[in-house]
Amino acid sequence: MRLTLFNQGRLGLVDGDFLIDVTEQLAGPGPHSASGALHRHIENTALRGAATVDLTGAVRVPLSGAALEAPLPLPGKIVGAPVNYLDHKAEMEYTTSIAELGVFLKANSSVIGPGQDVRLPYTDKRTDQEGELGVVIGRTASHVTSADALDHVFGYTCVLDITVRSGEDRSTRKSFDTFTPLGPWVVTADEVPDPDALDLRCDVAGTTRQRTSTADLIFGVRELIAYTSSVMTLHPGDVIATGTPAGVGPLAHGDRIVLEIERVGRLEVGVDGSRAVPYGGRPGRRAHGRDSRAAR
Repeated sequence: MRLTLFNQGRLGLVDGDFLIDVTEQLAGPGPHSASGALHRHIENTALRGAATVDLTGAVRVPLSGAALEAPLPLPGKIVGAPVNYLDHKAEMEYTTSIAELGVFLKANSSVIGPGQDVRLPYTDKRTDQEGELGVVIGRTASHVTSADALDHVFGYTCVLDITVRSGEDRSTRKSFDTFTPLGPWVVTADEVPDPDALDLRCDVAGTTRQRTSTADLIFGVRELIAYTSSVMTLHPGDVIATGTPAGVGPLAHGDRIVLEIERVGRLEVGVDGSRAVPYGGRPGRRAHGRDSRAAR
């Protein structure tokens, strides 16, 4: 199945050119929390197993006319995998990879959905696109083995890990509001026999910047889940962004970013730089040689 949110939080099953409203069947009666109806369905599935869906008489909405939203607007955790392709390690001239760096966390408030805009924060600091396969956890995972890792996956989605090239820690540079476009839907795991064999392509302003296969991941999906679950317990609805290949590059106002992943989907968002400010004007900066706290 392909599941997403649409038209103010309704849960839809993608059926060709239509969305079938399955909100009550899969998520139960509302209102639902800020995490959304799909998150509720993932939790229900973890507790009670997969639900049977009866599509008789269900409301069908043309996909072309639906307002698609991020399928998981507020995941419990977003886990990032730094330097998880050798070609990206080479292009950035890193001396380390995920094997030495481990994983990092992104703020869940950074999620946006298809058709929305990434907002550039600074006028004078480069902000890059990073196209990645997203793994959606379906069952609580703690110290799972690589062999058992995929048993804990609910599905897969497209993720853009937007990044400012500045000096702060990754969790800061990647957590600005709008910095995690996600969607357009979650494809359940049964539709992706091998997540380590998917073609990925990311275009910016009509030019292909990134093209790879997830076969080239340093930590494949199984190993990445096993490693991450050895550090932190993963819960249903958590998202792991598996890392980006070579081809990251600067974004500009008016750009369109398109990420396509085989068997998963096509995510498109815009770029808005109209509210960007100089990096030196950010809150908390040191001014006139004094710590900003001294001027309080």
